[in-house]
Amino acid sequence: MKNEMISINPLELNENAINLIGKEWMLISAGTPDKLNTMTASWGGLGMLWNRPVVFIFIRPQRYTYEFVEQNDYFTCCFFDKKYNDALHYCGSHSGRDVNKIEETGLRPVKSPSGSIFFEEARISLECRKIAFQDINPDGFLQESIAKNYPGHDYHRMYIGEITFCGIK
Repeated sequence: MKNEMISINPLELNENAINLIGKEWMLISAGTPDKLNTMTASWGGLGMLWNRPVVFIFIRPQRYTYEFVEQNDYFTCCFFDKKYNDALHYCGSHSGRDVNKIEETGLRPVKSPSGSIFFEEARISLECRKIAFQDINPDGFLQESIAKNYPGHDYHRMYIGEITFCGIK
């Protein structure tokens, strides 16, 4: 019997966001069950902004997932147990333009409440409605060392998404 996702208030999520994103990684996905893309990310955050629970993510414009996040009102962030690290690594090192990441990893997409994508294997799934974005501007870097993250000057776009659904297993 598969584990069913339980909907909780995002304020009840009892996880260390730094470890969850920075060490365990997440899959950022956008699109529909018929046309989607997903990518692994280890940069981002969870918190409160404008009196709303939010996720903020960073995507470089050349990433295939960028197109999907741009074209859709919602994106999702899914977190997995360690046994899925190989799948997460694959999704972070291959482009959806070149391969079908879903087929290659065996992850099973399921429809989120808004019609976007979660993964059946995820232990935590967050659905987020885009509410703001901001392009990273290197003029705002206060430490020179930050620029080393951008040897190609391909600065991320930050998206802020209000968490509209939080599911856990």
